[in-house]
Amino acid sequence: MIPQDTVNLILDTARIEDVVGDFVTLRRRGANYVACCPFHNEKTPSFYVSPAKGIFKCFGCGKSGSAVGFVMEHEHSSYVEALRYLAAKYHIEIVEEEESAEEIASRQRRESLLLVSEFAQKFYASQLDTPEGRAVGLQYFHRRGLEDATIARFGLGWAPSGRTALIDAALKAGYKMEYIEAAGLAVKRDDGSYADKFRERVMFPIHSVSGRVLAFSGRTLHADNPAKYVNSPETEIYVKSRNLLGIWFAKAEISRSGKCILVEGNVDMVTLHQLGITNVVASCGTSLTVEQIRLIHKFTDNATIMYDGDSAGIHAALRGINLFLAEGLNVKVVLLPDGEDPDSYARKHTLEEMQKFISEGERDFIEFKTELLLADAGKDPLKRAELINDIADTIAEIPDPVKRSVYVDSVAARFGIESEILFQRIAADRRKKQEEAQRERFRSTQHGGAENPQSPAVPEGALDQDTASPGAAGEPYLENRVLAPAERDLLYFLLSYGCEELDFESDSPYYSGSEDEKQTVADFIREALEADGCAFANSAYRALYEAYMRLYDEGHPQETILKALLDGEDRTVAALAAGFSTEKYQLTVGAFEAALTTRSYFLVTGVPKAILVYAERRVQDRLDTLRRSLKDSSPEDQLAAMQEIVRLQNAQRRINQRIGREKTNKE
Repeated sequence: MIPQDTVNLILDTARIEDVVGDFVTLRRRGANYVACCPFHNEKTPSFYVSPAKGIFKCFGCGKSGSAVGFVMEHEHSSYVEALRYLAAKYHIEIVEEEESAEEIASRQRRESLLLVSEFAQKFYASQLDTPEGRAVGLQYFHRRGLEDATIARFGLGWAPSGRTALIDAALKAGYKMEYIEAAGLAVKRDDGSYADKFRERVMFPIHSVSGRVLAFSGRTLHADNPAKYVNSPETEIYVKSRNLLGIWFAKAEISRSGKCILVEGNVDMVTLHQLGITNVVASCGTSLTVEQIRLIHKFTDNATIMYDGDSAGIHAALRGINLFLAEGLNVKVVLLPDGEDPDSYARKHTLEEMQKFISEGERDFIEFKTELLLADAGKDPLKRAELINDIADTIAEIPDPVKRSVYVDSVAARFGIESEILFQRIAADRRKKQEEAQRERFRSTQHGGAENPQSPAVPEGALDQDTASPGAAGEPYLENRVLAPAERDLLYFLLSYGCEELDFESDSPYYSGSEDEKQTVADFIREALEADGCAFANSAYRALYEAYMRLYDEGHPQETILKALLDGEDRTVAALAAGFSTEKYQLTVGAFEAALTTRSYFLVTGVPKAILVYAERRVQDRLDTLRRSLKDSSPEDQLAAMQEIVRLQNAQRRINQRIGREKTNKE
């Protein structure tokens, strides 16, 4: 374990905006920062960072927490590993720590894979100085116009022809065969022997966003080899769909320029960087994935696809357009002349000429698709109709309604059709996708999600439920969904105002009888729950409630309580605490707060009402249980249950009258 004093020093030193800013491009908005969420399919920025509170919160997927929680979530690390990361970032020395055997093994294994990958990169680079490497690998790079400084900067190299050249070098350097194989650098033969994964190939290392070598892309120089490029297999440190070649070198310029240029080829990317266009990444010759687009979206909202001008490049650009739009990015396309690729074209032009070509050659996706598909459609009315529908379906991917409207007007004017026709198709398309997404989200919150054959069907009206509040999505399965909204409201008051006093008027039924003995929000909620002998039905909420009350009873102020919850090792409690302490949480007890003018009036009105709503939900929960029991009960038990149902209905009616709302249950 890391000594508690050191843990406290790390947590006190870490600044949430610094930590998150290492991974996401933050933009200031008032006292906070905003960005596109790095954890889910973000349409528009809903990820907020509050330096004052020391928390992050996404109002889309619900993820939230402190600096240590962000590192855990983003890097898929343990609590201790996240503390180590923060300690290293802020140059805090950790001494006298004790780790479990499992933690040590997990950390050491991942680090061993990274180290052997980095050894391999240095080995391949060193092979360019051998006779074989100079004659073949280095000559190839020079023939492609790459300078020695560029080759060194990107860590390019040569995989020699020897069957076990890398394996032998790695073993001699002290690396275990287990890690060489696990890093995707060796393959096991049928006879049990091992051979190098890469042989006689020029090598391009694939770096993580933080600059660690994760994998390789190797290109053969033999014309008769059908496998032109071979990439590392997926490993514990490398998932190909989530990485982009060159992201480590390009991310700063992407953020600064506000645009990312995407190319297909490895050499394309390196050549453009060498020319001076450094906001370029490559998809490693694989089909573009949503995860790769989200990686780009961490740094910019704008992307330019620059593929070859042949048929394959055009179709690849068409596939990429919809993916970019669906992720909320603005996308343009630059097609090179037929027979050219970014590498060959860049070597024929200066930096200024290339920059001018890109800026003048960028075409909006609508213009690109229209010109491309219109050539095939000609004057055939059916083909033109298909073209218009295709473009409308593409516009439907755009999350911003203003942008959709502008594009609709443009297409309508170009083809001479009514914009309302396009709006109808787009609306139907988006409605269908939203319904599918809502149903999928609802299924995912049930037992085991959509893939569980025992998962119940979506009940009528369930898709109309609010899914923006903490607990409605993105949380583990809740044991009691009837009580969950009311429990969330109580936690919101507790986490936001728990230590504040309730200033009831003397004619209020909740007046304590003395101006000097005012209850706090926390005391009021606890007294109400204990008076009814009830506890939170959902275990995650109950854990947060109990953790808060323990700190409250120790006499800590609200700010200290919140920080302790956010920085605690129980990450479920930390995430919930962040969610319920944000100003954007929307109460489900009604819209009464919108008309209130002071915080004091808001609390003396809202807290008792939240207690009443919780009481009404408990009655409803009991009614549901009794009604389910009627089916299999004996006549005597049914009579007793019906009598209790009538009693509970009367109690529910009285509570609803006190809340001030119409009766909502149709008996």
